[in-house]
Amino acid sequence: MSTPAHHDTPESVKPSNFLRQIIEADLAQGTHAANRWAGSPGDCAHQGAGAIDPARIRTRFPPEPNGYLHVGHAKSICLNFGLARDYGGVCHLRFDDTNPEKEEQEYVDGIIDAVHWLGFDWRDPDGHENLYYASNYFDFMYRAAEYLIEAGHAYVDEQTAEEMRANRGDFGKPGVDSPYRNRTPAENLARFREMRDGKLPDGAAVLRARIDMASPNINLRDPAIYRIKHAEHHNTGNQWCIYPMYTFAHPVEDALECITHSICTLEFEDQRPFYDWLLDRLAEGGLIAKPHPRQYEFARLNLTYVVTSKRKLKHLVDNGIVSGWDDPRMPTIVGMRRRGYTPASIQAFCERIGVTKDYSWIDYGTLEGCLREDLEAKAPRAMVALDPLKLELTNWAEVFGSADHLEPCSLPALPHAQEGSPERHFSLGREVWIEREDFEEVPPKGYKRLFPGNKVRLKGGYVIECTGCEKDAAGTITKVLATVVPDTKSGTPGADSVKVKAAITWVGVADGLTAEVRLYDRLFTDAQPDAGGKDFLALLNPDSLKVVTAYVEPSLAQAQPEDRFQFERFGYFVADRKDHAPAKPVFNRITGLKDSWGK
Repeated sequence: MSTPAHHDTPESVKPSNFLRQIIEADLAQGTHAANRWAGSPGDCAHQGAGAIDPARIRTRFPPEPNGYLHVGHAKSICLNFGLARDYGGVCHLRFDDTNPEKEEQEYVDGIIDAVHWLGFDWRDPDGHENLYYASNYFDFMYRAAEYLIEAGHAYVDEQTAEEMRANRGDFGKPGVDSPYRNRTPAENLARFREMRDGKLPDGAAVLRARIDMASPNINLRDPAIYRIKHAEHHNTGNQWCIYPMYTFAHPVEDALECITHSICTLEFEDQRPFYDWLLDRLAEGGLIAKPHPRQYEFARLNLTYVVTSKRKLKHLVDNGIVSGWDDPRMPTIVGMRRRGYTPASIQAFCERIGVTKDYSWIDYGTLEGCLREDLEAKAPRAMVALDPLKLELTNWAEVFGSADHLEPCSLPALPHAQEGSPERHFSLGREVWIEREDFEEVPPKGYKRLFPGNKVRLKGGYVIECTGCEKDAAGTITKVLATVVPDTKSGTPGADSVKVKAAITWVGVADGLTAEVRLYDRLFTDAQPDAGGKDFLALLNPDSLKVVTAYVEPSLAQAQPEDRFQFERFGYFVADRKDHAPAKPVFNRITGLKDSWGK
């Protein structure tokens, strides 16, 4: 099978992705051509085998709705949905909601919104929605658990958690059989039903798979597959007081949905033998058909200057270190969106870093580079003064006949503008705002901007010559003084024949807008803030956010939330999606024009 055109790039520059080779081989060999549901039509996630195209690959993205998704999840989203797209398959969105104490509808809604925003859809060409919940399969999972008990593959264990932990053994010592391991199937079934009926308190018993307590793979030493939790579930309410463990639920869900390639991160590699064991046992009982889904593992995303532990991210939110899950410094997808990242840049990043089994760190600059590539050609330009200093053109009235005269100016809205491209319009008057760093009373060597006696061009306007400055009682410069330089040939203020070594950005006092600009930077000062036992809270960057009152050119008056711009000289900025309004503009810095971190 040929590789899709989307990936027709030279082999030497293709990002590595071993999963493509697996999928192409499976499609060529018809590995999953017989993949279909063996149960009754009402049990199948697709309401019967007739809804399944057995030749189509099916992947899934299975988040637990116990928090907001982060950049690591973005890699999994792009991988699973991207592979399905590129090979004419389908990717399911499935909520693994098996822990009622930590899951909320808020997180469900946030996950749906994040996947859609990234540009993916879970509907297949036949119109099936392919949006599923593990909790919708609880009835089937319970029947599967009863079958395992009846077949002698599961038993109810009433040891304490501490006893089970001690008897499990370790890598150098085999486990010890539970005293409840040899109960009869009838005894186990009766006790399991008592668990289901709420007759036992939390922690009193668990259902365990009966596999091998001496296995070198500790995950096969009779893992727990059901536990008691008297807690209300966001989807099923109080219907259940026992809930399946994730390691039990996940392969069952994959089988019910006829998933062909179950792709997860490397920490689940040791769980694969149980995944296969469980599906083999259920196939023996006729509950699912072969070939059943296969699990494949890849290395998770490790991005520098970021933590992706949900527990640690929640600590940042709960303790007010950041403003919320959508704080633009957070690596959550909702935070990255508010920061100004684009779906295209995140997709390009995930494609560029490839998919391997090797543990490695990706530099944060790679992500920023993908964003710059996406925005460079399409982000409208604008001039701003982030650290404003007033400049007065003292001969303005003499040159134009009135101190109140405003000279119309314009510049292309986009770089490399062609005829007919949009322009942005603004006015030059007697007073303008310049960047404070663009004036030096005593210039350092090589300085080419404003200092007494030097000429520069106001970008899009006229050439001016600095004549001095004004200071307050403390010696702080409060105003720069300059004159408009006439053209040496015509005597008009065009000054096209006057050669200067620098052009500076500016904003007119008469028509500039006041804006709040939030200068975001990396949240941590260390490239690996939670590696090697480090205290990530001690590595917080005190300069990760600076808020300034700035002046911006009038073309930004119509900016809408999530509109992105390049502020000339300073980088890429976005109108904040929550706080921005035309009457009160708020812009977030997304990233600089180049990677200057650490300089």
